[in-house]
Amino acid sequence: MSHSHEKVETNVGLMAVLIAVAVSFGGLAEIVPLMYQAEAVEPLPGVEPYPALELAGRDVYVREGCYNCHSQMVRTLRFETERYGHYSLAGESVYDRPFQWGSKRTGPDLARVGGRYSDDWHRVHLINPRDVVPESNMPGFPWLEKNKVDGAVVERRMRALRTIGDPYTDADIDGAREAVAGRTELDALVAYLQGVGRHAPRGGE
Repeated sequence: MSHSHEKVETNVGLMAVLIAVAVSFGGLAEIVPLMYQAEAVEPLPGVEPYPALELAGRDVYVREGCYNCHSQMVRTLRFETERYGHYSLAGESVYDRPFQWGSKRTGPDLARVGGRYSDDWHRVHLINPRDVVPESNMPGFPWLEKNKVDGAVVERRMRALRTIGDPYTDADIDGAREAVAGRTELDALVAYLQGVGRHAPRGGE
């Protein structure tokens, strides 16, 4: 037994193949059941595809790498639900492509941040976090206040998302440019943050 184990450890090629096989089986065991359950995952009451401005803000959130420091998934552990609120449910993330669950928490989880702070607080925090949280190590994003949202890009995004199942209407898509006209990326990101978790169950139970 020990001889065969040593043989695997000293043969890099064989070990790589065995690792690939183990990871493949593990992945299949997790993914295949979800494929059969996908049709059963329904949006929570009130959860709809992102409106144009929030969709633009979500794209800014992803582009700026906010997910590198902030997860958006409250685990079922008691200390998490006591701090953040109800644990995350699949029905909250039906229209998240890609989802923002994550596991890295240099900063706090944002799954329940919607409505927790005012728009003005978010604006100040995003431009210079230390103005509202002196101990913060989060970088500032002052350029978002100057960058305008491109309505044509938002419209194309909504059309693309409709092709993969998001129930955007023609009116939603046709109104995208007007909905974001004159708005900055800072406006969009604040709108997105204020919407995160607003339809989640309340409380930690």
